Amino acid sequence: MYYDDVETGLIEMLQGDIPLKPKPYEDLAKRLNCSEEELVARISDLKEMGRIRRLGAVLRHRQAGYDFNAMVVFKAGPEQEDRAGAVLAGYKEVTHCYSRQVPGDFGYNLFAMVHLRDEAELKPLLADMAANTGLADYLAIKSLREFKKTSMKYIRRRDMGGSLDEI
Repeated sequence: MYYDDVETGLIEMLQGDIPLKPKPYEDLAKRLNCSEEELVARISDLKEMGRIRRLGAVLRHRQAGYDFNAMVVFKAGPEQEDRAGAVLAGYKEVTHCYSRQVPGDFGYNLFAMVHLRDEAELKPLLADMAANTGLADYLAIKSLREFKKTSMKYIRRRDMGGSLDEI
């Protein structure tokens, strides 16, 4: 898949911090020698072609007042996994929800990352999650410190015909 210079510039910009100003594409349009309208149309085209899935904001939870988080892990049988995962993913407090392959002696295969304003919100949330999923065997693994938090970046790989690949 080949991306021209405008598409490459757009994708690079959309992966990072978009300026918080009335015309966020203005500077990029100038750098790429095109109009803002063309950039907006290109974003729409990239979405229609399936080259990008979505455009959304990433909330920095601590800066927004959500100072407590935990990875909640559940033991879910194969017959429970899909339904329970969908239920957990529906909670506004859950930002990531995965079914994972785990070692047999661990057994907790359904993971949900929760972000809360403070630790006092955890116990009632866990009780609600257990009741709504039917999964009573769970652990809450509290975060102590954040060492790294970044979004996935994509690069242009000339050796692969100009395609963008995850790094």
